[in-house]
Amino acid sequence: MINLPLNFQHMQPQNTNILKTKQHFEILDGLRGVAALAIVFFHFMEIAYPDYSKNFIAHGFLAVDFFFCLSGFVIGYAYDERIEKMGVLEFFKSRLIRLQPLVIFGSVIGMLSFLLDPFGGHPELYNVGKLISLFLASIFLIPAPVMDDRFFNLFGLNAPSWSLFWEYAANIFYAAILYKISRLTLRLVTVVSAIAICVVCYRAGSLMGGWSGDTFWDGFARISYSFLAGLLVYRSNWIIKNQLGFIGLAALLLLAFIMPFSEWNWLTEPLVVLLYFPLLIALGAGASVTQRFKKTCIFSGAISYPLYMTHYVALTIFGNYVVAHKLSTPQLIFVIITGTLLLISFGYLVMKLYDLPIRKYLTAKRKQA
Repeated sequence: MINLPLNFQHMQPQNTNILKTKQHFEILDGLRGVAALAIVFFHFMEIAYPDYSKNFIAHGFLAVDFFFCLSGFVIGYAYDERIEKMGVLEFFKSRLIRLQPLVIFGSVIGMLSFLLDPFGGHPELYNVGKLISLFLASIFLIPAPVMDDRFFNLFGLNAPSWSLFWEYAANIFYAAILYKISRLTLRLVTVVSAIAICVVCYRAGSLMGGWSGDTFWDGFARISYSFLAGLLVYRSNWIIKNQLGFIGLAALLLLAFIMPFSEWNWLTEPLVVLLYFPLLIALGAGASVTQRFKKTCIFSGAISYPLYMTHYVALTIFGNYVVAHKLSTPQLIFVIITGTLLLISFGYLVMKLYDLPIRKYLTAKRKQA
């Protein structure tokens, strides 16, 4: 129970304003959508061409690090000045309402696809008790790398949930410590996290880890640096005014994803994550969107999270289909393009018919309370 002050009646308008979100940076919203689309193409190509040197977007997985960095910036911008007034409990309510509905939805469709996949999978090997435990682990974001037919993914029913696990961890750490530490302390822990990123990448040869049981702590290194770097960009006011616009910045972001996959990944990937992504956040926050692209950016930002949390279910079925039926290059191109368009459409429907109504309902109940 929240203990309210005796003069709450007089303070109610003020507290209501505290719960309101601040305006968005439209271009950063747009870049979030570009990153989500890169993830979709990366996963399609990863299945079609397991040899990453033949994958034109072989570094698409770095979009997750961009998400983490953008999250640090946005969380700082949205909550630094009001988390003490609104309280930690209200902060967590805000984050749960924003993130959890799609975690649950992704788990539901992940379970359905596992049970009903017409091209592969072996659900008959799992008894009812194990299926229930997998589902509960998925919706509560409890890592359970026990599905060998899903490459021992931390969240076998919906693989992208691994990054949501670390997003929640970063949010908890922010509410407990980060929001009140000094800028100097923030810089020091960011430097330590940068060293961890370099060590992880040098040891593994790439920053692709974090999603499996064997690479669990790689995810900790990735979220630690990128979230802290985004927060540092905001608190240091590293906003770079520019005229690049949405198209220019989207092109710069895509360059990070399409750079060659090579033996130099241990060097190029840390440079992108440590320097390039924070720079893009600073540029995106300082750029203005033209009226021509404003709606595109708004739509791109809105669809990014639903697309990210629902796309992998179809990719799992696609992977089983590719194994069962060898496809020619033209067929693969057709399936990938058509599949991406369908996934965007599905993500839009999930957003309009499920995510937004659920969040609106929960927000209304919260205000009534």
